[in-house]
Amino acid sequence: MSTLSSRWIDVGGVDTHYHECGTGEPVVFVHGSGPGVSAQANWGDLLEDFGTDRRAIALDCPGFGRSGRVPAERYSMPFWIEHFTGFLDALELQQVTLVGNSFGGSLSLAVAASSPARVRRLVLMGTPCGRFPITPGLRAGRLYDGRRESLGELLRLFPADPSLVDEAMIESRWQACQAPGALDAYRSLVPLAVASAESGGELSGVPEKIVARLRQPTLVIHGLQDAVIPVELGMRIHRAIPGSEFHSFEGCGHWAQL
Repeated sequence: MSTLSSRWIDVGGVDTHYHECGTGEPVVFVHGSGPGVSAQANWGDLLEDFGTDRRAIALDCPGFGRSGRVPAERYSMPFWIEHFTGFLDALELQQVTLVGNSFGGSLSLAVAASSPARVRRLVLMGTPCGRFPITPGLRAGRLYDGRRESLGELLRLFPADPSLVDEAMIESRWQACQAPGALDAYRSLVPLAVASAESGGELSGVPEKIVARLRQPTLVIHGLQDAVIPVELGMRIHRAIPGSEFHSFEGCGHWAQL
């Protein structure tokens, strides 16, 4: 089994942290959002499994994990798209397969739409598409108050089995939240006005009309008990992309990889 390395590279002035192992066809894993999230938190030892027969790479997007921060007003999907393609350029990766979780799935869709020649295949997990009402999980995450006790309650909304959230996970994520600006990127994804509304309020993933232009072989994965991104949104992606596959899992919430 290949050994997982931890590296940094400058991408457009942002000190970008990433993990890598293995050789061969490059597969880039893109994490989701949420307090204290990182490539390590989302993918962990899975990277070493994939690194046995390919080059497995997982970056911390700017504003998350150990990568650099930028002013809060800069966080946006166009910013992350530009950074991600710059990351591929910096590693001299002409074409990759993308495995995206939640926000990482949205970013993967957006990169595939804006630079289709760079993306060989797509795997999308718990990924939104089009407009949808804000869910209790997303609202709770946006309103997270920074306390360790609240973080445990929040994280237990993500898996179907709350016991997956142990004290080690809570402590690791809470420590990550203590860095200056650690929550700015995440909070930019859900406007406060929407999150604070008692009822109503919509969010938007990549529009269906853009997703429908994609022609990469695509696998869509979704947990049937996903309380953060409803399974219907995964079905939207499947219906929009010709020839895509859709796999749903009983007893599975938002963290299909766990």
